[in-house]
Amino acid sequence: MQDDDDARFVDEAGHRWPPLPPLRTGALGRCPRCGKGHIFRGFLTIRDRCEVCGLDYSYADPADGPAVFVQLFACIPGVVFTLMLQIIASPPWWVHLLVSAPVLVISTVLPLRPIKGWLVASQFYFRAREGRLVKEE
Repeated sequence: MQDDDDARFVDEAGHRWPPLPPLRTGALGRCPRCGKGHIFRGFLTIRDRCEVCGLDYSYADPADGPAVFVQLFACIPGVVFTLMLQIIASPPWWVHLLVSAPVLVISTVLPLRPIKGWLVASQFYFRAREGRLVKEE
C-alpha cells in the first residue's frame, strides 16, 4: 500500500510522477505533477487541466496571493526608485511619465505570472486545501 503523501504523485492510470519542486515548475508556468504541461491558458488564466498528464487544476485557488506578494515585495523597489528620483533630481512630470511609469508597471505586472504559478504548484505539492474539520474518533 502506498503512503498518503505519495498519492498526489500518482495519476488515475497508476503512473507515478516524481515530486517536482514548486519553485521551479510554478515559476516557469509548468504543471506541478509532470513538469511538461502548462498551468496557464492566457497571461493569468489557469487551465482546467494539464494537457500532458491530465492533472485537474480545480484545487488551485491562489486568490489574491500573487497580488499581495507583488505589492509587498516586487513593487517596493519601483516605488523607492520613483521617490528617490523625485527627491534627488526633482525632474519635470514628463520624466516620471517616461521613466517612473514603466518601472512601476514592469515591477508590478511581470512578477504576477511566476508568483501565481509558484502558488498553484505549492498548493499541489503541499496538498493545501480549504480548511476542514477533522473529527476525532
